[in-house]
Amino acid sequence: KRMALTSKVLGEAYGLDRHDVKILYKAAPLHDIGKIAIPDHILNKPGKLTPEEWETMKTHAQIGHDILASSELEVLRAGAVVSVGHHENWDGSGYPKGIAGENIPIFARIAALADVFDALINKRSYKHAWDIEDVRKFFVEMNGVKFQPELVDLLFENEAKLLEIQR
Repeated sequence: KRMALTSKVLGEAYGLDRHDVKILYKAAPLHDIGKIAIPDHILNKPGKLTPEEWETMKTHAQIGHDILASSELEVLRAGAVVSVGHHENWDGSGYPKGIAGENIPIFARIAALADVFDALINKRSYKHAWDIEDVRKFFVEMNGVKFQPELVDLLFENEAKLLEIQR
């Protein structure tokens, strides 16, 4: 829910129309649906994954797309776009396709930023929650690398709203 609400705030700030914001809000939580095909010992592993485990984990993006893409429902097709694109990086260094910049669909660009923000600010099985200063530094470092600069700017401009969502 936090990730969906964060995506909604960023989508509105980016200027998406009301319909697209609604679809993004509903589709964003589907970003990791492909993880249903990833073995639990990898998903729940505390600490760093081995190279082989990491390769298995990376398949979740394409698997999620493949699960959702043939749906007749707009929100599920949008979920497919989010799933396959949420690990693509602005500079082209992401996966599964290595696409860059505006070739990454906007729903995936927004969901990626929302997902990472939520993951950093909250505790996970493999890491502690980061303090907000470290989160800010990360987004400054990844501006133009992992994330679209305009979206990073919008994250900072809407930080109070996004932190309220986290609470």
